Amino acid sequence: MSLKAFKKPEELSVKTDSASESWHAESDKAVIESLQTAVDGLSKEEVGKRLLQYGPNRIAEAKTRGPFMRFLLQFHNVLIYVLIVAAVVTALLQHWVDAGVIFGVVFINAIIGFVQEGKAEDALRAIRQMLSPNAMVMRDGRQLTIPAQGLVPGDIVLLQSGDKVPADLRLFRVKGLQVQEAALTGESMAVGKITDAVAEQAVIGDRRNMAFSGTIVTHGQGAGIVVATGDHTQLGHISALVADVEKVTTPLLRQMAQFGNALTVAILIIAVLNFAFGVWVHDYQLTDMFLASVSLAVAAIPEGLPAIMTITLAIGVQRMARRSAIIRKLPAVETLGAVTVICTDKTGTLTRNEMTVRGISTTRNLFELAGAGYDPHGAISLDDKDVRAEDRPLLTEVLRAAILCNDAVLEN
Repeated sequence: MSLKAFKKPEELSVKTDSASESWHAESDKAVIESLQTAVDGLSKEEVGKRLLQYGPNRIAEAKTRGPFMRFLLQFHNVLIYVLIVAAVVTALLQHWVDAGVIFGVVFINAIIGFVQEGKAEDALRAIRQMLSPNAMVMRDGRQLTIPAQGLVPGDIVLLQSGDKVPADLRLFRVKGLQVQEAALTGESMAVGKITDAVAEQAVIGDRRNMAFSGTIVTHGQGAGIVVATGDHTQLGHISALVADVEKVTTPLLRQMAQFGNALTVAILIIAVLNFAFGVWVHDYQLTDMFLASVSLAVAAIPEGLPAIMTITLAIGVQRMARRSAIIRKLPAVETLGAVTVICTDKTGTLTRNEMTVRGISTTRNLFELAGAGYDPHGAISLDDKDVRAEDRPLLTEVLRAAILCNDAVLEN
């Protein structure tokens, strides 16, 4: 039965659970009926209602600390607390130079950590902004390009080669459609899509009648019904799992905390014993012994240790940054030395997820191509000598065929 036979829905509530995982087991006709939509799209009024009901199509970002709170947290360290107390006591004793030095060390230490975390946050924010912001939809019988955040369940999304799927879709029309789902499955090979229902028990990689948010269309065209948006998409589920990962303190921080606690207790005990010994054994004045004990405690505190640790870690972070590795927290550098196994998605992470033509064969010659990936620079050579395509008729025809037989777009 043609899907065009379904008429535009009236003003009815949509009885659907955005987080449902059984859309792949239902026919496209049943999905259209469940979501009360039509192939010519939702009306503007209905979109407004559903946007209020389901919210914008974006994955909620984890709550981040503001700059002020991030700066204050740089002081959250036992040794820093001890140094601040020592600086205050030193200032009360009117030893201004010593107090200024200690406060300076503490402040510089905080600035280094604050600046590094700020750089990491900016880099992560830039990565998030690289996500595709637009989607091609049918609304009120018209084809429109809208911000992807405005998608709602029941929207009809049109896909073509090169598009990033903006939401989880149940496909109802495909024409040679292939989607690369490495973001979800880790498999770099594109998956050919169908419209028929599949088994309800099918895993993500076998749901060939679905197109999932964040995946990339590599070939063909298609159309699908939005069945899940934002946090309810499969990508949203992964994001939620990542956000729930338990945060564990690094060994270095644990050791520094233990050292700080032990050092604080030891200094206090020695200062108290020194005070008691001077007063009770040598019968010194209370004021003199108090000042002497405080001076002893301040002198015993290694005020340079936090700064040395922070600067050392910052050097490691900068070296990693030169190799395009973003480190969000300074202490994370130390844990890399203990890593024995790294579990990572290879495609698009360790590799570029790109295929580059290296040679063109004609009936007469084998031409070599220089260049990498989508970089629009390179050269064509034959026998280690650069050649111009316009001087080689067969090569020109091959390149013309390559241009005309695909709909790829290269944007610089």
